Order: sequence, then structure tokens, then C-alpha cells
Amino acid sequence: MPYSDQKKGMLLAFTAIIFITPDSLFIRLASLESWNLIFYRGFIPFVVVFVGLLIIYKNKLVTELINNGWRGIAYAGTFTITNIMFVISIENTNVANTLIMIALAPMLSAIISLIFLKENPDQKTWIAIIITTLAVIFIFYNALDVGDFLGNFLGLVCATGLAVGAVIIRSAKKISLVPSAMVGKLMVALIALLFVDNLKLEGNDLTIIPLMCVMCVAIPFVLITLAPRYITAAEVNLFFLLETILGPLWVWLVIHEQPSMATIIGGIVIISTIAVHSFLALKKT
Repeated sequence: MPYSDQKKGMLLAFTAIIFITPDSLFIRLASLESWNLIFYRGFIPFVVVFVGLLIIYKNKLVTELINNGWRGIAYAGTFTITNIMFVISIENTNVANTLIMIALAPMLSAIISLIFLKENPDQKTWIAIIITTLAVIFIFYNALDVGDFLGNFLGLVCATGLAVGAVIIRSAKKISLVPSAMVGKLMVALIALLFVDNLKLEGNDLTIIPLMCVMCVAIPFVLITLAPRYITAAEVNLFFLLETILGPLWVWLVIHEQPSMATIIGGIVIISTIAVHSFLALKKT
């Protein structure tokens, strides 16, 4: 029995986020400077996906890239900006502020989709967006610092980039924008290269960096680029909120940094809300 579009989209988004969840752990274990990290998170996924697309498309890869058209250019641009702004945001404010801003992505996706695609998420999706956003605010409320304007603003830019990117993919349902995402990763690496003096990897970084870049970056960004072709942009970005609780869980299990009670309570709310939303969405298909 073939999967419905709803099942395909949710499976792609959920699988992507599961691969992403150890990302914060790997970042904590790595010893690289920020721009070095950005470079490898752009370059290694670019190489992996480039090889994969060459195998799939062979000598038609350039044609596929050209066929992405203006949507491909727009997506590559938002993809590049989002990747870089995330790291710079964290450098200029605390992690809590950045994650609060990114938690706005599902709501921004819903609003942008409504304006440009005339695609209004159903009532249960709006309810899930509101509940999960409030849960994220609850988790990080005590760590918020209202004074870090630049970091907060760049976090909002990152959230907007996620939202716009998902809407662009949604508007191009019939074509795959993975080749354009690949170009976006190359752009990330080239920009980071301007700020890097030494690209040498040593010690644990020889294992941690390639593993992180393939498992937590390359695989998820392909899946996330495909998911909005099947479900709404708001629903895709809703799954991103799972990282808010599952990311700290990995850190707790490996380096024993225990999450706060607010994280546990908020995490239960987020997971429960997304689980109920997913169940109700699948029940309709």
C-alpha cells in the first residue's frame, strides 16, 4: 500500500530531526572555533551530497540545478544565511535566546504560507504551534537576556530563513531543490573560509567532525529539503521543536549535564503535542 503525501512528509521530517538531535552534543564535544565549525558543516555535507547526486543524476546534475530556477537560487540563499546566522546568533547572545527565536519558525511558516501560497494550516496545526511555542518559552524563560539585541535579531533572521526556505520548497512541489541546497552548503563553506586561518583537525575532532557533518547535517538537510513537498511548511518546522528537548537529552546521557525541570516538563508538552498532532493528521489519511 503506497504512502500518502502526509505520511511521506511526516516520515521525512521526523527522520531528519532524529538525525539532527545529537548535533548539540557533537558541537559540545568538538574543540573547533566557530568559523572552522561552520566551514566543515558546509564543506563535508556539500561533498557527500554532491557525490550522491552525481550517482543519481550522472551527467544531468547541472541540468537539474538549472531546472531549479529562481526558486533554487532563493532557497540556496536562505539556506546559506540561515546556517551562518545560527552560529553568529549564538556568539552574540545565549543559546536560550536563539532557540526561542527559532521556535517562532513554525508560526512564521504558517503566516508566510498563508500570504504567498494561500495555504492556511488547519486548526489542529495552529493549536500545536501555539502550545509548542509556549512550551519552548517556558523551558528557556529564566535564561532569557533581553539586552543582547544583535544575537536576538540574528536568531529571528535564522527563524525567518527556516520559514521562508520551507515555503519556497512547498511552492516547488514538483521539483527537488536538493541540488540548490547543496550549492547553499558550498556557499556556507566558502564564506566561512574567509574567516578561517587553520583547517587542521586533531585528536577527537578527526572522528567527531566528519560524523557530525554526515549524520547531523548532510542526511537531515536532504530529508528536510524533501519534506515540504508533501506536508505544509508549518508542519515541517513543527518537528524542529523536538530538537529542543531531544538535544539536551543526548548531552545528559553522554556528558551527564542534567536538564532542568523546566526542560523536562516543557519537553513532555512538546513531544506530547507533536505526537497527538501527528496521530490526528495521519488518522485523516
